[in-house]
Amino acid sequence: VSDASGCSMIALLHTGAAKFPQNLLPRARQAACSLLPAGVLKGYGSIVSRKLASHGFGASMAAMSSFPPQRYHYFLVLDFEATCDKPQIHPQEIIEFPILKLNGRTMEIESTFHMYVQPVVHPQLTPFCTELTGIIQGMVDGQPSLQQVLERVDEWMAKEGLLDPSVKSIFVTCGDWDLKVMLPGQCQYLGLPVADYFKQWINLKKAYSFAMGSWPKNGLLDMNKGLNLQHIGRPHSGIDDCKNIANIMKTLAHRGFIFKQTSKPF
Repeated sequence: VSDASGCSMIALLHTGAAKFPQNLLPRARQAACSLLPAGVLKGYGSIVSRKLASHGFGASMAAMSSFPPQRYHYFLVLDFEATCDKPQIHPQEIIEFPILKLNGRTMEIESTFHMYVQPVVHPQLTPFCTELTGIIQGMVDGQPSLQQVLERVDEWMAKEGLLDPSVKSIFVTCGDWDLKVMLPGQCQYLGLPVADYFKQWINLKKAYSFAMGSWPKNGLLDMNKGLNLQHIGRPHSGIDDCKNIANIMKTLAHRGFIFKQTSKPF
């Protein structure tokens, strides 16, 4: 009897996937599979997967079955690069402003914001800064000011639907420096407001330590090594660091880790 019930359910999914409510598909498939013995399940499972894939459900089902759902719809991966020297110059100014929009269900990158920023207090980059970040003078000369870039960030957030109150998103950084020190410090110096969405974030170092039980002293390099991942691009490139953060997050999510806010409310 269980075989017949299971086959009936499979037939329903096979013939009516296009009309079946997408949010019920995972439960329906799970219910059908629980009724089938292993030998039957193997054959029918591939049929259902192919049928659902033909209706655009394959990727979402694969993503949902591969790791538990996250608490956020989107993760906004951010990593600033700033003016610097030895000894350190003051104030430091953001010169690279990258954000990756990471889908919280699939952990795939959906959109990218990336701009270079013209420093105004110390407009000339130091040799140390260029060697560290790979950013040369021509990449920041003539670029928008921080105020203009922040306005474009807000426009991008709106375009991506991230300002919708029903959409849960949070920034992710490698450490607390970017959003606890760098951005609020420069905004205070320039007399600029800090948007509320920059006031809560996930420190990937803390998340990694919760998941793996060890603190990554060397940041991304240690996290990639601990997860057997290849480092993407060059260290201290803002956009490359964002890609590494996203890759580490995806790997931890596949291992079942649920990301939570680590910053304290302002």
